[in-house]
Amino acid sequence: MPDISKTDDTFMAAAGAARLSVAPMMDWTDRHCRYLHRLMSARTLLYTEMVTAAAIVRGGAVHLLEYDPAEQPVALQLGGSDPAELAAAAAIAAGLGYGEVNLNVGCPSDRVQSGCFGAVLMTRPELVAEALAEMRSAVAGAAEITVKCRIGVDDQTPEEILPEFLQMVHGAGVRRVAIHARKAWLDGLSPKQNRDIPPLDYPLVLAMKAAFGDMHISINGGIGSLDQAQEFLDQGIDGVMIGRAAYHTPADILLKADQRIFGAPHPPKTAVQIVQEMLPYIDRHIVSGGRLAQVTRHMLGLFAHRPGARHWRRHLSQNAHREGAGAAVVQEALEMVQGQSRVEPA
Repeated sequence: MPDISKTDDTFMAAAGAARLSVAPMMDWTDRHCRYLHRLMSARTLLYTEMVTAAAIVRGGAVHLLEYDPAEQPVALQLGGSDPAELAAAAAIAAGLGYGEVNLNVGCPSDRVQSGCFGAVLMTRPELVAEALAEMRSAVAGAAEITVKCRIGVDDQTPEEILPEFLQMVHGAGVRRVAIHARKAWLDGLSPKQNRDIPPLDYPLVLAMKAAFGDMHISINGGIGSLDQAQEFLDQGIDGVMIGRAAYHTPADILLKADQRIFGAPHPPKTAVQIVQEMLPYIDRHIVSGGRLAQVTRHMLGLFAHRPGARHWRRHLSQNAHREGAGAAVVQEALEMVQGQSRVEPA
């Protein structure tokens, strides 16, 4: 685990990077995924998978907070509902160099509901406010405490509950919130269905930005391109959080993000360059006892919509799990891509 002292630069980087972020996604945004995404965009804010405060504080699973310093700016997402436990976990995270600790108030899974955290906390705003206040006190300014929420759950009326919820969050001293612009139906829909079936209400999130002008509000849910992200930024929203599109088609979202969203002057890298830059990381991972597939499963979408994409996915899928598989497998897949087109993918 990196032994990094908290710095103002790290804290400010996390706040500024929230103009565009990759959403925390269970089983997807692990440290290997984040390393890949950071190679593609130096500016975009990255999030961990959700880690429960209980696992860190009671289970001693501090290894779940491991990250490569190259991932910065990177934020930790915590799940939980016990204010003291969340505060203790946030303090540990801040000590390890996280510039942001985000409280999950949006996950609708059964496992999360049974633990009384995630989206079910939309029904307990007072408890959320108490937890946030204790987390802020525990980190003592070393990290920013933020929230990711839905617009409501079940039979709540979003136009009524969301401003009340944000007012409670604001009262606890939190000034940065990411809002998934869908309700979560805790009774009747699976987590997968909750990502698609409840209708999106982007205008409500934009209205919340107008109502809470001093809060940094990011919009999340169904956003699939940088063009769409820029449209929201042009409408006055502070940040855009992209989930599945950033994972499944990372080159479309992240390779040009620094230039399009952050105004970086340098030209974007290519997907081929990213693969080449991943090879030393893969070698280190294999030498440390890791398996190739743990890394390459996050790379399958690198050439989506480009010549050779099918050959790339198939070769990695068929060979990365084999005993002794290493960086040579990735190089072979890359040669197949390059063989399909003499023009290097953008």
